[in-house]
Amino acid sequence: MKESISLVNAFGHSTADKRIEVLRLIEGTGSISQAAREAGISYKAAWQAIDTLTNLTGMTLVEKNVGGVGGGGAQLTGAGKRLLEIAALLEAKRQHLLDELAKQDDAPGEAGLPHLGIQTSMRNHLPCRVKSLKLTGPIVRVVLELRDGSMLVARITRTSAELLALKPGLSVMALCKATAVKIDRETARSDAANFNLLHGVVNRISQGDIENEVSMVLDSGLQLVGFSPAFLGIREQERVFALVDESTVVVALLP
Repeated sequence: MKESISLVNAFGHSTADKRIEVLRLIEGTGSISQAAREAGISYKAAWQAIDTLTNLTGMTLVEKNVGGVGGGGAQLTGAGKRLLEIAALLEAKRQHLLDELAKQDDAPGEAGLPHLGIQTSMRNHLPCRVKSLKLTGPIVRVVLELRDGSMLVARITRTSAELLALKPGLSVMALCKATAVKIDRETARSDAANFNLLHGVVNRISQGDIENEVSMVLDSGLQLVGFSPAFLGIREQERVFALVDESTVVVALLP
């Protein structure tokens, strides 16, 4: 029962979400790169889909197979397969509801239905809980607790905090653009004020001319993506930290 509740956290958006499609294609092809091609997205975007769903569910959904005649591949875990089952059930319920509405003369078309599951360009989605709120004039520093007890702070307006009805213990989602995350070596020093410091290990790097896109696994087990100057030469499996400006962290209520 607890596993099903965790998996449902992935459905803040429509089950037609590209991320669910990526999982379906991995199940069918046994390959992340092939799934990306068939979904019409990049390999990097496919991994981002997996990372986001992993964060939202708190479970490992895809396992990579190393070696073999075909050079390795990927397969869904039991939790990944269960997620697809839930997606199919939700889609069937959704279609049934739309069919019933279509029979009503005064029913709005599908385009007129409220789009509660708004998708966003922010690539970092971190489930957490409100630990405390610290008011300073019109600004509130919302202290958020990740699953390992580490802290993340968001600076928002007092009005926003009131509209969201934020309070200690409330489960929320911390959102942040990848471009707002700066990644550096663990040995580097950082004492910048009003910045979050999150520690972890690099698991993927996408090389660039000036900056490298770096994906890391935080000590909390959550995935985070950011950027690092190419000249630093940060490598996979290296211990690093992520620097995130408090004012770039968005607090969102869970559906």
